[in-house]
Amino acid sequence: MTDRRGTGLPGEAAGRTWDSALSSEEFAAVKGAGFDPVGQVLGTAVFNVGYSGVRGCPGAWSTSVPRAAAPAALPPSANVQTVRALYGARRLALARAAEECRALGGDGIVGVHLRIGGFPAGGVEFTALGTAVRARSRIRPRIPFTSHLSGLDFAALLSAGWVPTGLAFGIALATRHDDWRTSRRIRWTPGNQEVDGYTHLIDRVRQGAREQLSLDAAQHGGDGVVVDEMELRVSETECPAYGYARDHSAEAVLIGTSLARFGRAERPAGPRPLTIMRLEREH
Repeated sequence: MTDRRGTGLPGEAAGRTWDSALSSEEFAAVKGAGFDPVGQVLGTAVFNVGYSGVRGCPGAWSTSVPRAAAPAALPPSANVQTVRALYGARRLALARAAEECRALGGDGIVGVHLRIGGFPAGGVEFTALGTAVRARSRIRPRIPFTSHLSGLDFAALLSAGWVPTGLAFGIALATRHDDWRTSRRIRWTPGNQEVDGYTHLIDRVRQGAREQLSLDAAQHGGDGVVVDEMELRVSETECPAYGYARDHSAEAVLIGTSLARFGRAERPAGPRPLTIMRLEREH
């Protein structure tokens, strides 16, 4: 979408054309909420991320270990370097998009899409794409906000008294070695039954991602977070130190937008009624 009419925004007074990834409905909603699109922004970063798991095929989470004790054997953040790389790559791509937003005079980015794909020359490419918007106000935020919210959802939340504070991530990795108990249950035990070791692996990595998402949202100053993406990947690799045994690695990724209420100081004391808002479009 383009518009050459000057409205006092940076570049528009001189007749510069701006673009956006907003639909016509989103454009109208954003304008109605008191914001103007100022341009499409893009941030990208190519990283070499090594999913090495835990070397040496360590002892497994035994199926006889209680759930509460399982994290002590192997926490979800065991491969700390890989987790840091996954965070760093996403944040760098997002920060570069925010810099483009700032250069356009924008106050924030709506409709951020995070894409991850292989790079032809090697490595993994992380891309953040969205539309920069500027408030029709004299008050400017210190740093541009980032949000996965569509233009319609962005306007709906503003009208309900909520403002996005930033895109939040929750990432966790865990690796589990198949011990003899798990192998025996998979190969020799008849009937349908739960494989406790795999359940523990998935539970821990998802819980770790949720905890990290909550911490990240709090660092953005949010009161809560609206989750946009929940992804779980499980892979297996051979463990040469133990014959035909295998390691199973799980990666959980949660992405959402942290939200804060308007007028924090004016909140009434005591418990407040729970508000439930539908964010999907009605057809």
